[in-house]
Amino acid sequence: MAKSSPSNSQTVPSSEVESQLSSLVYGTLQQAQAAMENMLKLINEIDQNSAEISENMENCKDSALERKKTLEEETERFQKAAYTVLEMLNNREIR
Repeated sequence: MAKSSPSNSQTVPSSEVESQLSSLVYGTLQQAQAAMENMLKLINEIDQNSAEISENMENCKDSALERKKTLEEETERFQKAAYTVLEMLNNREIR
């Protein structure tokens, strides 16, 4: 009975090994490229959302400042009215 050596029965031609390695590297590169494209899409989406959020925050800030100004003006008018009423009451009591 002839024995076959393990190295002879498991030998794969180098061209086949190179082909398998090339396929493996190509597949890995394709996956990496797809992952990079997905990350780029996500980055663009984040940038767009960030810009919208910043714009909304600026609009809210402007609105809050305008409301503060209006409230300060109303407070000033009420204070003037209150002082006028107090002055009228004081004048009436003096007479």
